[in-house]
Amino acid sequence: MDIFDKINELYDKRRRSELGGGDERIDKQHAKGKMTARERVDYLLDEHSFVELNPFIEHRSSDFGMNNNDAKGEGVVTGYGKINGKPLYLFAQDFTVYGGALGEMHGKKIAAVMDLAAKNGVPFVGLNDSGGARIQEGVSSLDGYGQVFYRNTIYSGVIPQISVILGPSAGGAVYSPAITDFVIMVEKTSQMFITGPKVIETVTGEKISSEDLGGADIHNSKSGNAHIKTTSEEEALDAVRDLIAYLPANNQEKAARLASKDENNLRPDLVDIVPFDSKIAYDVKNVIDQIVDKNSFFEIHPDFAKNIVVGFARIKGETIGLVCNQPKYMAGGLDIDSSDKAARFIRFCDSFNIPIITFEDVTGFFPGVKQEHGGIIRHGAKILYAYSEATVPKITVITRKAYGGAYVALNSKSIGADLVYAWPNAEIAVMGPEGAANIIFAKEIAESENPEETRQEKINTYREKFANPYIAAGLGMVDDVVDPRETRINLIQALEMLYNKQEERPKKKHGNIPL
Repeated sequence: MDIFDKINELYDKRRRSELGGGDERIDKQHAKGKMTARERVDYLLDEHSFVELNPFIEHRSSDFGMNNNDAKGEGVVTGYGKINGKPLYLFAQDFTVYGGALGEMHGKKIAAVMDLAAKNGVPFVGLNDSGGARIQEGVSSLDGYGQVFYRNTIYSGVIPQISVILGPSAGGAVYSPAITDFVIMVEKTSQMFITGPKVIETVTGEKISSEDLGGADIHNSKSGNAHIKTTSEEEALDAVRDLIAYLPANNQEKAARLASKDENNLRPDLVDIVPFDSKIAYDVKNVIDQIVDKNSFFEIHPDFAKNIVVGFARIKGETIGLVCNQPKYMAGGLDIDSSDKAARFIRFCDSFNIPIITFEDVTGFFPGVKQEHGGIIRHGAKILYAYSEATVPKITVITRKAYGGAYVALNSKSIGADLVYAWPNAEIAVMGPEGAANIIFAKEIAESENPEETRQEKINTYREKFANPYIAAGLGMVDDVVDPRETRINLIQALEMLYNKQEERPKKKHGNIPL
């Protein structure tokens, strides 16, 4: 045997590794409308940029017939490549090999590539398609999960981590995505659950399908465990490419600033988009479209807690994070789910040096027994904590209402906002004029000959004296009252002024956010 025989042997082994579970299982994957692990990697990354790592790793289990299966690569493809020229590390579970089940070496293979991503300060993407733990390997498979969970945690806030669910994700397999920054799911293809429908039926007697238990619709709209829902695998992978474009490579960098084609920064339509009457609803996404660079808004969690809108966008080419009350739903009030949604997004932006702009139009925290018993105090405190903790540039624009504790929570000066702007029609007060008048002037209204007329007079008096932006501006709680049409101009100037902001916090191991 000479060197060429050895080289041929190398290529033969590599071909066997690339074949995964074999042609028959690949055909079954395609029949389900799913790509193979390698097809997904090729679609996601720039052409010819993928470099594979550890293609020849194998398990070392001999129980339950495992010694008769010689599939190389351990059911997961790992390596690095580029998206739009930017480096990226990733893994892609191969459902054609052991159903993508995670065993000891499978877990260590993922852990190894995660370590490389962290050492090099590069984003990490996981393409998940796994039936869960490889039960043939017993407790070793659980150790494999632990290797991954640990790295998800210690690299959180160090490099961006994105999970794409492209098939089943059951049992321990769901916890790695849950720790990562963003989870993307595909309709009618992706599922996540701790215990499957059969186990639930056995234990509780409840009958439910996999899709109704843990499908993309459920996790994007009800549980909030997923952030983006797509209709196909290709769309999910496209979403990864789009998302990566807004993010820095790691926590020591800032997102790349792009050239902006928007020259005219005056936005006259804003005065028509937001009704002067604070009781009339509007869509805050129309405000966003007027403020940010054209077609640059990338919404996160669009189907969950719709009373608040969060997402990335660009202003003059600079990546920003947006947190906006949505008067179209629940009058933009804050509840348990919207508090969680906003707080987590704020903390991500702060971790990766992305300025946060808040558009505020809020009546308060949502009232009710269900909210109180569900822990609105604890959940609402997360927003306060997240804003207070954040040291990135923080700017607030009060468009209409800013009442009570919700006003304080949504990036007020008192909890660290760098700049707070208010529109001339903004109402900033401890509570709404109607409620305040009913309390303060209750006796006068009750004893009046025309209570309703007196009540309206007192409401108007309170609004004029206490609920206008100039009172807050006079106390330094608002930095400036601005023309709505010039809001984009104000924000461009503010972002330029705050670009090199540096702010330190007391030295500590970490805080204790009210989880």
